[in-house]
Parts: sequence; structure tokens; C-alpha cells
Amino acid sequence: MKVRKLNQDERPPMDLLLLADPSQENVEEYMERGECFVAEDNKQVIGVYVLLPTRPHTIELVNVAVVEEEHGKGIGKQLVRHAIELAKKRRFKTIEIGTGNSSIGQLALYQKCGFRIVGVDKDFFIRHYSEEIFENGIQCRDMIRLSQDL
Repeated sequence: MKVRKLNQDERPPMDLLLLADPSQENVEEYMERGECFVAEDNKQVIGVYVLLPTRPHTIELVNVAVVEEEHGKGIGKQLVRHAIELAKKRRFKTIEIGTGNSSIGQLALYQKCGFRIVGVDKDFFIRHYSEEIFENGIQCRDMIRLSQDL
């Protein structure tokens, strides 16, 4: 597997991006401000993430997604670690990530990669999404914010 920056003339993998964030409007907005990276295996895109500078010395990792048939193979962990290393090389001091309260697997992954929970944005998904979101039998209501010092 190889991770690379999406070329400017390439179309972003919207099907994958929408797996991690069901709002096309949100995805398009942060794609304009951030950098998209894709994971490829045999020239097939199997994963994606976006890095988004938010404040001086702080960058946010958004929209980590892996094609469903590749889940459980450590690709998500490799993408998160790639993003952390890239942020370090670019001399950011902090990397942040947010996920839904119902995203149990993602919460575990991010903590295994060194992120710590720093806050909860209550009712974030109720306020910002018109459709209800359910994962793991739980309604996604709150944004769990995590951070890591680099």
C-alpha cells in the first residue's frame, strides 16, 4: 500500500469521503481548504484522509475512510500514522481529530494512535446534519474531540 497526495487534476474519491461524512456540502467545503491523501493498493484507491490547517501550529485530520471490504486490515491505522508523521514534518505542534459518539471503532483507533479526548461538542450532529445518523445501534449526536501534541 502506498499513501500519496491527491493530484490537482484528479477527482477526489467522493464515495469514500462520503463514508466518513455523509454531508457532500461539508466534504466539498473542507476539500477546498485542505489537502487530500489517498491510499492505493494495485492502483486502486482503498483509503483517504484530509489534512486541514485550523489555527497557527494546529492541523486537523478529517475524513479518514477505508473501503468497506478492506476494514480490519490496519489501513485506517496506517493512514492516521501517515497524517501524524506528515504533520510533524511540517512542524505543526498539535493535530486534532473529531468523531461521533457512536463511532466506537474510530474512538479506539484514534486513542491507540496517541490521541486523547479533550472535549465533547454536545449535539453537534443534531445541529449540523439534517438526517439522523446511527452507528452501532447508537444515535450519533455528539462530536468527540481528540488531540495529540506533536
